[in-house]
Amino acid sequence: MLLVIDIGNTEIVSGLFKGETLAGQWRIATHLHKTADEYGLQLLQLLKIRHYAADQIDGVIVSSVVPPLTSIFVEMIAHYFSVHPMIVSEKLKTGLTIRYENPREVGADRIVNAAAAFDLYGGPLIIVDLGTATTFCAVNEAGDYLGGAIAPGMALSAEALVNRAAKLPRVELCQPESIIGQDTVSSIQSGLFFGYVGLINEIIQRINQEMGTKPQVIATGGLVGLIASECRGITKIHPTLTLQGLMIIYKMNACD
Repeated sequence: MLLVIDIGNTEIVSGLFKGETLAGQWRIATHLHKTADEYGLQLLQLLKIRHYAADQIDGVIVSSVVPPLTSIFVEMIAHYFSVHPMIVSEKLKTGLTIRYENPREVGADRIVNAAAAFDLYGGPLIIVDLGTATTFCAVNEAGDYLGGAIAPGMALSAEALVNRAAKLPRVELCQPESIIGQDTVSSIQSGLFFGYVGLINEIIQRINQEMGTKPQVIATGGLVGLIASECRGITKIHPTLTLQGLMIIYKMNACD
């Protein structure tokens, strides 16, 4: 069985594949100061709840946008699973040609999402990831990763608003009933929610114009269930795109 792990700034998402079937998935909070043992025991417990054991896993692949945790997870995986993990980088086969000026600058999560979307849907594509950051990736029909755009995520913007404006409260991220808020909480919710709908729609439209095509738009990420249905440019919602991408990349590279 294949264990896939995506280390993000807010959450660490892991999944277990039997062949190409996702048999289980888990989310835990990202903590920079946890040890390899703490992460290992936590992951073993999550597997045990689903009646899986460490000795059933014969492959592991990790993507990380948190460099201090990458080495901790390599240590943890070697100790608890007796496997040397594959680490996602621009050096792996992905089915894409990275056209960034410096391919090493492309985040591992963006590579994984683009590889999965291109493998599953073909090109041209725009991939929108609604996580800690809101990212947009453009892939043409030949599989060239063209680049994209990065904006703060909705939760990050909400936190910045609370931290930098003394009288504004922390609010639940949700779709308000009306765009015209009638109190402070609903006004913040309106600005965040509809502001991000507008941001997403505008960037998708401008990427469409620049690519000169009508690409499919695939959305994923932790906030995809909240906001994607209101974004008129999104054609497909795929919540497990990153996990699928890790499995796909592992299979491309496992025989090398």
